[in-house]
Amino acid sequence: MLKGISPIISPELLKILAEMGHGDELVLADAKFPGHSCCNNVIRADGLRVTELLEGIMPLFELDTYEHPLFMMAPAGNDALDPEIEAEYMNTIRKHSPEAPTPERIERFAFYRRAANAYACVMTGEQAGYSNLIIKKG
Repeated sequence: MLKGISPIISPELLKILAEMGHGDELVLADAKFPGHSCCNNVIRADGLRVTELLEGIMPLFELDTYEHPLFMMAPAGNDALDPEIEAEYMNTIRKHSPEAPTPERIERFAFYRRAANAYACVMTGEQAGYSNLIIKKG
């Protein structure tokens, strides 16, 4: 156990966060995301929600300030979004990065392509629809 680092952050995730450089992206994926088929570097955090993971990550992670640092999947067809999901994420993120912009919503397959190029993907136990989030390191 390290002082000042949330016990939610596994040794594997801490290593990933330390290895990431400027512009590298991290996918925080919900339980239904096809992480293993689209991402090369996958970490499991099955018992956690994305917001819980953000609580542990954000004190250690500087968001990119030159390019948009946050991305979420846009709804497909007539699907509805739960605005509480994004609001929950932003409340957590802005505790540590007050100037963070709201996530840019991108089409499903564009999101998958972006995720495939991410440094790593953390598969969570998040059950909410359209709750995948990509964060870009500054």
